[in-house]
Amino acid sequence: MPDYKENREFRILSAIGIILVVAGHLGYNLFDIGGLFPYYSFHVFLFLFVSGYFYKKDAEDRIVNYLLGKCVTLLLPYFLWNIFYGILTFLLHRVGFSIGGELSFRTLFLSPFLDGHQFMYNFPAWFVPVLFMLEVINVLMRKVLSLVRLNNEWLIFAMCLLAGILTVWLAIGGHVWGWYKLPGRLLFMLPGFQMGRIYREKLEKHDKLEDGPYLLIVMGVQILITIFCGGLAFSAVWVTSFANGPIIPYITIITGIAFWLRIAKIISEIPGLSRKMVYIGRNTYAVMMHHVASFMLVKGFFYLVSIWTPFCAEFDKEMFFGEINFVYLAGGSEACKWLYLVVGIAFPLMIAHFQRFLGKQINRICRRSV
Repeated sequence: MPDYKENREFRILSAIGIILVVAGHLGYNLFDIGGLFPYYSFHVFLFLFVSGYFYKKDAEDRIVNYLLGKCVTLLLPYFLWNIFYGILTFLLHRVGFSIGGELSFRTLFLSPFLDGHQFMYNFPAWFVPVLFMLEVINVLMRKVLSLVRLNNEWLIFAMCLLAGILTVWLAIGGHVWGWYKLPGRLLFMLPGFQMGRIYREKLEKHDKLEDGPYLLIVMGVQILITIFCGGLAFSAVWVTSFANGPIIPYITIITGIAFWLRIAKIISEIPGLSRKMVYIGRNTYAVMMHHVASFMLVKGFFYLVSIWTPFCAEFDKEMFFGEINFVYLAGGSEACKWLYLVVGIAFPLMIAHFQRFLGKQINRICRRSV
């Protein structure tokens, strides 16, 4: 994820985004403000917005180094963890699990760019290769436009938005399928990256409205959209489920980001809470990569309870071994999703902490050997 260590507001915005992603994969609508801001109407684009905000124009003068840096920060850890989850899937298949694809060159190195759902235990990280490809498209596009003196932010945003709207229109007509999913996904998501650029370069300096009127306007617009348009959620990864034409999705993306951006600003002024959110925001990559596997740990615990004790007798063992999206609720209580949510965030944070500790130890050993 991008480096924004001096900007607490955007750290917190990223933390909010990943919490919504984790909750969304549980089917937990606790944070959608009474159905006003469905997660799947904007939350993927929130990360694109953050990435676009922190894009620096000098990348166009050092494209090779810029892309090599993105390979190191985005792709290298992704593929290392993909190999790990591939091996884990292989081993779990041997003990009765049917979740995930077989270990192969395709699932290890090609599928991540095609759909990212190859092993399922890490499927939310489909976003990482897509973000890398969008970074490549963005910097190359801007370099070409700068050479012909057309690198105007508003023009770039308009071009990308038009391409995105056209992609949604084609998707509604059933034309974005098969091999067309990959370019369709990229064209659909590219405007989100450019929204971050437009906000930083053109709009942020004007974002001075007080919290009350600001939230009233954003929520008022969203209420109108919700009243007149049903089914605001869509699938960014599959470029499907657009129920309201090609323009409404981008409007809900803007309103969703605008709402949570201001909430992030408010939280940034609350010392205790902001520190915790900033910490989560520093580790969104880990949470994105590991939260579904963390859910499996929770389900594994309930599975053991069901076979070793008289409790959780209704636990569905067949679903546990065969369906990644199965969520067991002890006693049928929705409150049980809090356990999944907490573990889905806390366990990846522990992994990230261990990675940093391990990295420091390796660096110390390397210094001593030199």
